[in-house]
Amino acid sequence: MASADLKDSEITSVIAKEDVVLLLIDHQPQMLFGARSATDPQSLVNSVTTLAKLARLFEIPTILTSIAAETFGGHLIPELREVFPGHGIIDRTFINAWQDGRIRDAVAATGRKKLIIAGLWTEVCVALPALSANEQGVDVYAVVDASAGSSQAAHDAAVQRMIQAGVTPVSVAQLLSEFQRDWARDETYGPINEIIRQHLGAWGQGVTYVKEMFKQSE
Repeated sequence: MASADLKDSEITSVIAKEDVVLLLIDHQPQMLFGARSATDPQSLVNSVTTLAKLARLFEIPTILTSIAAETFGGHLIPELREVFPGHGIIDRTFINAWQDGRIRDAVAATGRKKLIIAGLWTEVCVALPALSANEQGVDVYAVVDASAGSSQAAHDAAVQRMIQAGVTPVSVAQLLSEFQRDWARDETYGPINEIIRQHLGAWGQGVTYVKEMFKQSE
């Protein structure tokens, strides 16, 4: 007799979409210009756009924040503003976003227990709030491929420092899989494959290939 399928709630080590809040920090032109650890700027934009669209699809509360948008950093990249039209953006002067009470209040207001962070740069705008939130007892996850550092060495050192402090590194594809869990979930299967096709490079090409081949066989 085959074993029964495990319910999502029985696997607590995998992130449940109902438990998380997303904080996107400083994905702005000024920081993007200096993001050197990413394979290329477009790959980075694709990754963070995918993350944002996943949050929208799975109804994950999302907090957007920028640093000195009018005087230094510029406005958030248009791809994020298109995903969240009319969404409030918390513009800060604090380098460490967790020092801003508005950020902490916004996270607390969601009632979610796990905080997912991505931002530019890894060594500053991700590491500092991740370390600070972790210190205050928040379960923090840093999305390493939706973030980038001013150099590969800076990115890697920041990730290692966060790991040593108890922050968990994750990737966009990893989160996508943990949120979806089962390809039989039709309500998100189509939209998630469209996100993959639009933004995830080779994986997206694979989705397109299968779709076209299936049509040809009908």
